[in-house]
Amino acid sequence: MAKKVDPIPGMHRQPKQARSRERVNKILDVAEEMFIAEGCNAVTTNAIAAKAEVPIGSLYQFFPDKAAIVQALAARYTALHSQKILAMGPEIALLPFSDVLALVVDTNDQFFADYPGYQAIYMQMQATVPELAAIEEAADVEIIDATADFLSQHFPGLDTDHYQVIAMVIVKSIGTFLWLSRSQPPDCRQRLLDETKRLVQSYALSYWPEQG
Repeated sequence: MAKKVDPIPGMHRQPKQARSRERVNKILDVAEEMFIAEGCNAVTTNAIAAKAEVPIGSLYQFFPDKAAIVQALAARYTALHSQKILAMGPEIALLPFSDVLALVVDTNDQFFADYPGYQAIYMQMQATVPELAAIEEAADVEIIDATADFLSQHFPGLDTDHYQVIAMVIVKSIGTFLWLSRSQPPDCRQRLLDETKRLVQSYALSYWPEQG
């Protein structure tokens, strides 16, 4: 039985064969490289096709326009981000809770450093490609649900909705301040990183101070 492939947002036609998936991935890889180097607004679909050595007609078979390529890249970034966060498995439960929170902040920050295209796309294209907000929100919901589940398993005593709200505050705070930090000079960025850790640690440990 063929492996089920999740649909890629924004695409005109989903790739089904291995060769088609390779071509789509090549288009996305080249677009990512060009968006980082030249800026999203300066890059055209013709330039992407030429650099990817793909006929423009083949590109349009899958992506109706540049916005569709941006959506597909955004979905790939958010999937990678979720994988990295959710891969922080049972072993983190052996750490003090304050260390777990610091590790989550560091893991998020490292992701932004490893994938500069994520910032390039969202900084430049979010206003013109409204679908990006929905892609990011869906990824946040997945991480919030996982965080709420972690909290409820390790620190019982609250109702389900309360865990969801606490998880939302933690996840959204980390995302907002780390996103802000990426546009700051290195010394200020590091201070924001440290203050973000203090913020979420103080907030979470106000519920479970004995776990610090």
